[in-house]
Amino acid sequence: MAFDDECDYLFKAVLIGDSAVGKSNLLSRFSRDEFHLDSKPTIGVEFAYRNIKVGEKLIKAQIWDTAGQERFRAITSSYYRGALGALLVYDITRRATFNNLRKWIDELREFGDSDLVIVLVGNKSDLGQKREVAEEEGRELAEREGLCFMETSALENLNVEEAFLQMINQIHEITRKKLLEAKMNEASTPSAGKTILNLDEVSETKQQTNCCLR
Repeated sequence: MAFDDECDYLFKAVLIGDSAVGKSNLLSRFSRDEFHLDSKPTIGVEFAYRNIKVGEKLIKAQIWDTAGQERFRAITSSYYRGALGALLVYDITRRATFNNLRKWIDELREFGDSDLVIVLVGNKSDLGQKREVAEEEGRELAEREGLCFMETSALENLNVEEAFLQMINQIHEITRKKLLEAKMNEASTPSAGKTILNLDEVSETKQQTNCCLR
């Protein structure tokens, strides 16, 4: 599947977390600047694209919105393959969604790449009067697990852009370093570039072709 827009990289990332924490609205706000109060639960997986300029590079972010319902867990686990980043989302007004983060983190560590960039997101910050999870609790968990952290409101469009861009910028930095390592090791290990860069998901198109999803 080819795209009309020429880009330098294609980055795949996933949105994960319990059902009804606002994953779909975070994605629609980021990709189309839309918010739907009557949004329906995601069935299986949906995805959206957005082009982001990082320095001189044009990045096509491919964001997968995975269903949070337990009955879809077996389906969604396969979508971690090739993901370079993840937004792990909980609802600050529902402590159960925060308590369940442990299983989501374990799943990410099991199925995700060792270099996976994870941003922990406490969503629905506009509902502060109903808050059940203090901001400091989210920050402390993120520090313990080595994750980035941000509270967001898809409704008010607060920190949504920042959360996604934080993830994308970190992915780009890791990819840039790996490209440099691959070039340095090219002579002695010709296949290292493919292994290191996971080229099924990351394409440097200026040397190759337009962005593509394989």
